[in-house]
Amino acid sequence: MSTLIAAVLFIGIIAYALFGGADYGAGFWDLTAGGRARGRRTRELINLSLSPVWEANHTWLIFCLVTIWTGFPQAFTAITTTLYIPLGLAALGIVARGAGFAFRHALTESQAERISGVAFACSSVLTPFFFGTVAGGIASGRIPSAGHGDALSSWLNPTSVLGGVLAVTVCAYLAAVFLTGQAQRRGDTSLEHAFRYRAFGAGIVAGVVAVAGVFLLHADSPRLFHQLSRVGAPLLAASGLCGLAALLLLRKGRPPVVRTLAAIAIATVVAGWGVAQYPYLLGTHLTIHQAAAPSATLWVLFAVSCVAAVLIAPSLFLLYSLQLRRKLG
Repeated sequence: MSTLIAAVLFIGIIAYALFGGADYGAGFWDLTAGGRARGRRTRELINLSLSPVWEANHTWLIFCLVTIWTGFPQAFTAITTTLYIPLGLAALGIVARGAGFAFRHALTESQAERISGVAFACSSVLTPFFFGTVAGGIASGRIPSAGHGDALSSWLNPTSVLGGVLAVTVCAYLAAVFLTGQAQRRGDTSLEHAFRYRAFGAGIVAGVVAVAGVFLLHADSPRLFHQLSRVGAPLLAASGLCGLAALLLLRKGRPPVVRTLAAIAIATVVAGWGVAQYPYLLGTHLTIHQAAAPSATLWVLFAVSCVAAVLIAPSLFLLYSLQLRRKLG
């Protein structure tokens, strides 16, 4: 049952990486769109694409937090008492990002609108970076089982920085792919071409970072490197092939196919990390079984997760479907 709950947790992490990642990546392109006049059409497309879904995407984050808190309380305590700095900064980024996105629609003064826009865009880059450092700290085994680890070296290390940079580049790539399709559906040819080139560039950068990360992991996190090169290798290979296929098909103008391939590429990377971690939750010192809550709690958590899947998943699917078909904006 503990392994089953861990799988449920990783499903939530993959979902947040996909939907939340595309959300954050749109903020990256907002930040790099240029001045007010030059970036107006880009920001209009981003606003229309995000407005119906940006709050709903945090459902996956809440689900992950509740699952790890309830199902693996020892790991939750260890992570939050060690990585409280990047977690706190990520939480601050979520709040600043939401406030900036909401207020820039309501404010009429150009200076206030610009400030709120900068808050939204910068937070969209910093938040996934800090989440990536958290993942790197967990993956590299720098979180002691009892918690209260080093507040700085636990996330200011090569593996964590790699996780943060990779998170930002992957989010930018995923968002560019989605926005290419949105621009095509709105008949904006120039923006479609612009985001197609951005997706291609971001995909290349993400690939380079991932390849460079292999050598970095070999030096900084040998156990993780060993597991990724063995049990995680098929998933990483599938990710590379899907990512490459998505880049090649970008020029063909098939957004649904490219979007699916890009999503599979990201999902398999996260799944590869999960497979490489197994059977440990933290480093090589705390297994999933050791960190798990009592069996009765896990059964209740699994039942609640099933009910949530039945009630919430169809609603989110309908929301995303309507947005992709331009029924909401």
